[in-house]
Amino acid sequence: MPKVFLVLFFLCLLHKVEAQDPHFSQFFASPLTLNPALTGKFDGDLRVTGNYRNQWPTINRAFTTTTVSADMPILRNRISSTDTWGVGIMGFSDQSANSALKFNYLSVSTAFHKGLDEDGFSQIGAGFQATYSNMLLNVADLKFEDQLTPFGFTGTTSEVFNSSTLKNNYFDLNAGVLYSGSTTDKNNFYAGISMYHITRPKQHFTGTFFLLNPRTTFHGGGYFPVGNNGTIHLSALYSIQAGAAETVFGGAYEVPFAEGDKPTSIYFGGWARLNDALIPYIGLEFSNFRLGATYDVNTSSLKAASQSRGGIEISLIYIKKTPGSHGLPCPKF
Repeated sequence: MPKVFLVLFFLCLLHKVEAQDPHFSQFFASPLTLNPALTGKFDGDLRVTGNYRNQWPTINRAFTTTTVSADMPILRNRISSTDTWGVGIMGFSDQSANSALKFNYLSVSTAFHKGLDEDGFSQIGAGFQATYSNMLLNVADLKFEDQLTPFGFTGTTSEVFNSSTLKNNYFDLNAGVLYSGSTTDKNNFYAGISMYHITRPKQHFTGTFFLLNPRTTFHGGGYFPVGNNGTIHLSALYSIQAGAAETVFGGAYEVPFAEGDKPTSIYFGGWARLNDALIPYIGLEFSNFRLGATYDVNTSSLKAASQSRGGIEISLIYIKKTPGSHGLPCPKF
């Protein structure tokens, strides 16, 4: 097959893949990729979040995604005690094809939540997020049919591409709204809508460019006590982008081992991605940390190729709290 046709095929495949953003099965543990309105929306002074996902591990480094973020409430002494204003920053890396294709993002976000009652148990807010994106395609890592010999791959792709590394940069804008409420200090429920890629930035490596499709996500959840000591945490989302839709729902049961300002609890449960995967979950909360792990079990038509393995994912959240303080009930996870 001539190289030029392979190049066109690869670029079309790239466009189709990037029509859908990278996603996390533990979407509830990646607040700034879920909704900018979640910025600063937690019980504490500082939140640091890390997420790692390796999708289709049976295929060598097919897709790996990593995020690190930090956000915090600000101006607590200058705004009403029933309101919340937060700021945050996030680094986001997505690599595919054994790291031949890399997307790196740097985002800053802010959100303001207005109290709807005298205690601040109910709030409605909006958030905005600005993102700088850097795309890199390492041409040297691409292999084509006519490079294959009995002794392996030989030759280069330099006669097709103008450079061994292709780059593209752009700015993006995301926004969202969120409602959260509580009836006591032991429960919380929330619902939100977010839209990413509002500006529809251009993605291109050669003269041809593609407009990045907006991603709209509806999400919600909550937690409430069950029995003497247990707590049920539920969450779900529906996301649509470029005609592709994703529906994820499920929950986890929290069993506490120690109470106090720094509780220790274990979580177990699962989520399901409709027509795609079952996602068993286990988590551990200790001191100011929450650690979560999931493993996608593929149930779609891809299960033969993936050997029913969709992807391993780990999340770690650290929340710094003022000793003895009890803030407003907030979405948890």
